Amino acid sequence: MELWDAYKEDGTPAGCHLVRGEEIPDGLFHLVSEVIVRHVDGSFLLMQRDLKKPNSPGLYEATAGGSVLAGESPYDAAIRELKEETGIEALKLEQIYKYAGKNTIFYGYLCITGCDKDSITLQEGETISYLWLTKEEFFKFVESDKYVQSHRKRISTYLDTIR
Repeated sequence: MELWDAYKEDGTPAGCHLVRGEEIPDGLFHLVSEVIVRHVDGSFLLMQRDLKKPNSPGLYEATAGGSVLAGESPYDAAIRELKEETGIEALKLEQIYKYAGKNTIFYGYLCITGCDKDSITLQEGETISYLWLTKEEFFKFVESDKYVQSHRKRISTYLDTIR
């Protein structure tokens, strides 16, 4: 059983827990951390979601991420999720967005890495492939039907700053 801390819409703790898989009560939110990976050469890492994922199976997104566990900070969750889903060990992340959805508050981070591009590891049940795209290719791909459009909406402000 995976526990999450519950939060109010303003991001303050609600003083209770939520359980993964159970309906989130109205007025409560859980936190999700997402990490965009940019290589020092300027290219972006896109991960392909597992075909068995309930949401957006087989589509790509420029993030490694997941739910923040009870007692964990969004930053620490981002570091953990990045390692689990890509194998990249980040020493420093920069927060680049915060986005509130229906019952989720998303914290977005940027990881700039000089990792070997062939060293990316896939997490079983989460990802099945990856791509490194130049900045120009990335902007085109994000607009395609191969990309998770809800993620594009969350990162739109960041994309505007790097165009």
